[in-house]
Amino acid sequence: MMRGLVHERNQVTIKDMDEPTPASNEVVVKLKAAGLNRRDLAIPKRRGDEQEALILGSDGAGVIDSIGDEVENVQVGDEVIINPSLRWKQNSDAPPKGFDILGMPDHGTIAEKIVIASDQVEPKPSYLSWEEAAVFSLAALTGYRAIFTKGKLQPGETVFIPGAGSGVASFLIHFAKNHGARVITTSRSKDKQEKAKDLGADVVLDTSDDWEAALQDETIDMVIDSVGKATFHRSLAVLKKGGRFVTFGATTEDVIDFDLRSFFYGQYQLIGTTMGCKEELEAALNHYIKYETRPVVDKVFNLEESLDALEYLKEGKQFGKVAIRIS
Repeated sequence: MMRGLVHERNQVTIKDMDEPTPASNEVVVKLKAAGLNRRDLAIPKRRGDEQEALILGSDGAGVIDSIGDEVENVQVGDEVIINPSLRWKQNSDAPPKGFDILGMPDHGTIAEKIVIASDQVEPKPSYLSWEEAAVFSLAALTGYRAIFTKGKLQPGETVFIPGAGSGVASFLIHFAKNHGARVITTSRSKDKQEKAKDLGADVVLDTSDDWEAALQDETIDMVIDSVGKATFHRSLAVLKKGGRFVTFGATTEDVIDFDLRSFFYGQYQLIGTTMGCKEELEAALNHYIKYETRPVVDKVFNLEESLDALEYLKEGKQFGKVAIRIS
């Protein structure tokens, strides 16, 4: 048996689960650490009173524990990062049919072991700690596709990223600064504002500031907004005419009132994105390796403290990512 963070029957608990065994094309990874995402808060609500136990978690890193008969790309003992983007290999305009995100309906990463297809693991960069490696995949992949594949950020451009404290935002700031762009971000927390500056942000505003007034002398080439209704119109108002507005989330409300006429008069580009493919994850990893960049890990909890970790994430106190140390 093994321990895992499990949802079943309207409850999230830490309980014993059967250990997995690999099929011919699969590997079992003994997880050293896992990462939390807001997805892990949403899944229990979506599943409701579902009786079948599901291990939560999309991000993780660990050591190959056993392999199936047909596996050739990894060996027992290899250190790997889990790719949570299932069945999406090559870059495309949108995910292909059959795409899922690890952690529902498949068992996720917040457990002592996971079984997964052998092509869903990537080599762990040796300079990263287990916790840094474990929080990388979902947020970095989302950020990489948003800022480069979809947003096509160029060196010298200015990107506006509201909500500096989110996990994806910390990756976006790294990507942008490494690429030679100017970064403007926001937070309501003075502490997070200082941390964003330490991360490299050129301008950090308070969420309550008048963004238009504060940025009247800036030229914002691109907005990357995952907050949703609370910031959409405020973000659009600071974007230059003809600029790119990239959106990949809605942590506030999904539905907004939209003034179509002012939008097309401004000739703005509205670009939707979510997650990314294996090629993009490999590109994101190579980017971090090239610049020897480290993911921002705000706080680490032990597996038995996973419920506290979920509550901490729910409160939104973190700057960067929350990790679960498993073994």
